[in-house]
Amino acid sequence: MRDSVPRRATGVAFAAVLLGGGAVGCGDESVKEDSAMLAPSAAVAKAAEKAEDITSLHYRVSGTVPERGRLTAETSMKTKPAAMTMVMTVAGARKPGELDIRFVGKAIYLGGSGVDTAKLGGKSWFKAEPAVWGRGAADNESYGVLPRSMEVSPVVQSTFLAGSKDVRRVGTETVDGTKALHYRGTVTSRELRAAQSAAKGEDTWDARTERVDQFVNLGVDGALTMDLWVDGDDHAKQFRVRAKTYPTQNDTDGGTLDLTVTFLDINPSVTVKTPPAEDTTSLSADPQDG
Repeated sequence: MRDSVPRRATGVAFAAVLLGGGAVGCGDESVKEDSAMLAPSAAVAKAAEKAEDITSLHYRVSGTVPERGRLTAETSMKTKPAAMTMVMTVAGARKPGELDIRFVGKAIYLGGSGVDTAKLGGKSWFKAEPAVWGRGAADNESYGVLPRSMEVSPVVQSTFLAGSKDVRRVGTETVDGTKALHYRGTVTSRELRAAQSAAKGEDTWDARTERVDQFVNLGVDGALTMDLWVDGDDHAKQFRVRAKTYPTQNDTDGGTLDLTVTFLDINPSVTVKTPPAEDTTSLSADPQDG
């Protein structure tokens, strides 16, 4: 049961140890002529359909999130069984360094040079559970380690533009050594819900429901502006999302979300290792809740 763990106190405990607050595998080097001839709406819909075949991903993230400011991260994830490993650096943190974040076996592990070692008791990793990454707005649980915009799957995020009513092609560009068609548009939750309602078939309904749910997790206040770069295999190669976000408890004025995600390798072999139990200290229970 999700409520069996004192998440509020554990989240505070994790916040106390935070920073203060490649190879190309996604398509060939040319853009296929038939892809270039597709209408923009059809092209982004095709990329969204292709995303359903992605079961693992190596990707890079850079940009600004309201909760942390500027950050960079490199990540590998897989869906069956669900697991993720990320190395994240936050600019301007009180304690410079990297956070090594792992989701594996329904737990989150936190280590790296950006963690306050005084709280580790001589060990290298914190652990909290149950932890969930890559789902929708109500299901993720990272105990405050990740910004909410990075708790959801980039594979699903890459499909948001398929719900846009004003998508257009910007041109052909090179992304990480790969030529790709660049599309841009705006997306609202209302448009995504309309697309969901129009879905025909259970699989399409499920995919669009997940899209709506993960869009909600971004906390967008109004419209999301999205750029999408599609490679010669009709896969997303890169996307950028920009929006104002709703105020939160820690950010009463809201903030600006501006993240770029680059797909470095699609469906690679991904192994996420569980840190040794003897080198891990648990934050799953907090004496303040007792």
